[in-house]
Amino acid sequence: MGVDSGLPDFRGNASFWKAYPALAKAGLDFTRVASPRTFASDPSLAWGFYGHRLALYRETVPHQGFAILKQWAERMPLGAFVFTSNVDGQFQRAGFSDDSVHECHDSIHWLQCTRPCSSHVWSASELTPNVNNDARRWLGRLPTCPRCGALARPSILIFGDGGWLEQRSAQQQALLDAWLSVGSKPSCPVEAR
Repeated sequence: MGVDSGLPDFRGNASFWKAYPALAKAGLDFTRVASPRTFASDPSLAWGFYGHRLALYRETVPHQGFAILKQWAERMPLGAFVFTSNVDGQFQRAGFSDDSVHECHDSIHWLQCTRPCSSHVWSASELTPNVNNDARRWLGRLPTCPRCGALARPSILIFGDGGWLEQRSAQQQALLDAWLSVGSKPSCPVEAR
């Protein structure tokens, strides 16, 4: 959905390299940059990539298709529930309630500890990305965990990820399951014959 709003498509290296030519020139691919290893070995590169994306997603206005979906949802007796693998938060920006969106890979708008020291995730709303747009490197102090001071990272499922804190996504899944269970019940009782 976000591609029509002008967001890069990360389904392959071609789109990744077009959006991040400096990383292509360095011979890096999406799966290498978007991994826990990069946060450990080159945190300014990892945060340059994710910081740029966070700023881009914040600035992007959802296209008209989101409004059309929202209008359709509002006409449905039970509304609608969004299931998305996108991490950009565009459905919420388009006016869909947090309680009616399941982001199966979570959202770049939430952060977690890289260790992780706890199951705590926190909003990225206070984080102001500071990225060198040519080199795609984070400038200045890197984001840290408010609990232990270790490096923070987006709370999203990334390649080779064993440290993703999935509780937020699991809570969204529970809301979706509850919504689906209401929708699967008959609206009127069936008489036994």
